Amino acid sequence: MATNRRHGSKKMSRKKARRRRRRIIFGLEIVVILLLVVALYVVYRLDLADTGNKKSVVNAKVNDEVQAQIDDKENDNWKMDGYTNVALFGVDSRDTNLGKGARTDTIMVASLNNSTGEVKLCSIFRDTYLNIGNDTYNKANAAYHIGGPEQAIQMLNTNLDMDIDEYVTVGFKALVDTIDDLGGIQVDITEEEIHFLNDYQIGTAEAIGIKQGDIVNVTAAGPQTLNGLQATSYCRIRYTKGDDFKRAERQRTVLTQVAEKAMAADINTLDKLIDDIFPLCSTSFTKAELVEYAARAATFKLGDKDGFPFDRITGNMGKAGSSVVADGFAQNVIKFHSFLFGDSEYTPSQAVKDIDGKIQSDRQRYGL
Repeated sequence: MATNRRHGSKKMSRKKARRRRRRIIFGLEIVVILLLVVALYVVYRLDLADTGNKKSVVNAKVNDEVQAQIDDKENDNWKMDGYTNVALFGVDSRDTNLGKGARTDTIMVASLNNSTGEVKLCSIFRDTYLNIGNDTYNKANAAYHIGGPEQAIQMLNTNLDMDIDEYVTVGFKALVDTIDDLGGIQVDITEEEIHFLNDYQIGTAEAIGIKQGDIVNVTAAGPQTLNGLQATSYCRIRYTKGDDFKRAERQRTVLTQVAEKAMAADINTLDKLIDDIFPLCSTSFTKAELVEYAARAATFKLGDKDGFPFDRITGNMGKAGSSVVADGFAQNVIKFHSFLFGDSEYTPSQAVKDIDGKIQSDRQRYGL
């Protein structure tokens, strides 16, 4: 009887964790596309962006074994040369804080192939049990809260054998404002989705400081124009048929609509978009670097998207609570490098092997 209850509890825990996986990874994809679409125009408005964090980000360390691979140009077995890797963070904060103390609902690695212009995106699930960059273990989103973007980048480099020293952080409100500035997007709403969409509007509005009286409920099914709050809430729906798979489809629908409208927008719309969105961003990129990327904007394209860990279980990990745990941590890091860099001969560093051992030990300790 006790065994059945235990199995039932684990099953429910896994189901619950699946439903709580990273909220709205589409948001940062939207920001990436917008940066590419309007980059040439942004050059003239760069003073609106926060580019004062370059020094702190450079202080994020890179594993010695990783650095040796990067420096060995003649034997580039890990195939990391020729890529620009950027950490993308989405924070859900009512105030304008984009640094230490903010909560990261979204953590992503964007990897730009400098030869082909392809950008691959891999989300790191926010509840993933990791070394958070200071040799303590907790959920991944604890790193940003404790030490801001620098520690969050340190976490990514430490666990994933990466060399990241650039980042972009956006607030949740930026997504709502983006869609509103573009005049809303067309979405075909089903009867099943109406209740959940309106319910999510309440929480989303509260999170970003929109008055409850300003919420406009969706009242009928069918194709219709959704405003920013409605569209963002639509992407959060996860309790209809299809669960997370259907939610991902909704995110792609919104992403496509936003990209198409941004590319077709007139100069006045883009002007307002820059005014509204860039003050809500924090980035390590300097003005000169943004100008350089702007010159290549037309050559960029979005490639594959995935989430780390690829193989995972869920359960209680002591003080960290209910967590997403890599099932074979080192093997997941190998898959991560293969996803970003293709046919790589990457082998995990000693640091990654040590993390693998620690996670295995903690799993045994907590009976997971």
